[in-house]
Amino acid sequence: MNISECNGYAGDKSAGPIGPDVLVQPPMKQLIITAEDFGLCKEVNEAVEAASGEGILSAASLMVSAPAAADAVARARRLPRLRVGLHVVLVDGRPTLPPAEIPALVDRNGAFPTSLAGAGIRWFFSPAARRQLEREVRAQFEAFRATGLAFDHVNVHNHMHVHPTLLRIVLRLAAGFGVRRIRFPYEPASLRRIGSRAPSFSERLGTLALLPWLNLMRHRIARAGMRHNDTLLGIGASGHLDEAAVVAMLERLPDGITEICFHPAVRRTDRLASMMPGYNNTAEFAALTSPVVAERLHALGLRPAGFADLR
Repeated sequence: MNISECNGYAGDKSAGPIGPDVLVQPPMKQLIITAEDFGLCKEVNEAVEAASGEGILSAASLMVSAPAAADAVARARRLPRLRVGLHVVLVDGRPTLPPAEIPALVDRNGAFPTSLAGAGIRWFFSPAARRQLEREVRAQFEAFRATGLAFDHVNVHNHMHVHPTLLRIVLRLAAGFGVRRIRFPYEPASLRRIGSRAPSFSERLGTLALLPWLNLMRHRIARAGMRHNDTLLGIGASGHLDEAAVVAMLERLPDGITEICFHPAVRRTDRLASMMPGYNNTAEFAALTSPVVAERLHALGLRPAGFADLR
């Protein structure tokens, strides 16, 4: 089934074969709804399973080395409609390889750094870090392949594949593993404010500074022959995508392929609070299973799909 059929549009099948003068257009608005951090803990995994079976969730991004990764894989195997991709983790987490094999990437406790800027600078200037970075990313691709799950997409924790060094590695490895779909983390400023506070002056400057890198990223993804979403919603309002925010996003959904990323959990634990301060994971779970949101999707003629459904 292609994404046109997912969204209730399959052209006029009674008209016979499509000739050179007949063009079947894809729907103008296509939607992917993704849960991040699948495998982080059972509270997240339970939310993914429930939101896929009873809600609007269509995809999830798996952290292959997270504490509850095996539990996530077991749940995914009994969720045939859920598309699962690789959530590469290189900051704010733990590696797949033994820390002793990648000393340029980890701290004295064997964990990845929490400073995104510090990690990016090290990857750019250190040849040893770049070599170890490729080994670690390859290990995560291999770990995902070992699950036996269909490889829907790839993205990177905290959208760090905006970094050109990492993007080059991810694109090369994705091609080698037969992965043809990747997240493009662009959120229009007009939609970034939904569900979030007004950005500060420094945040606005940071967003502007990213635009050249995003343009480079789009070009390199296209040159690699990979498919991607056009828009990603839920960056500015990360952790605050409640029912009202999601309905507002759906009402203003742009044309093209839009992905909305969530961080759901069925319960807010001390560990989640320390890892995601200020996030309302349970409100995001409630939005994914909300009848109001589901009804609005239906009224707008939208049916969430996975990256693998894109044609």
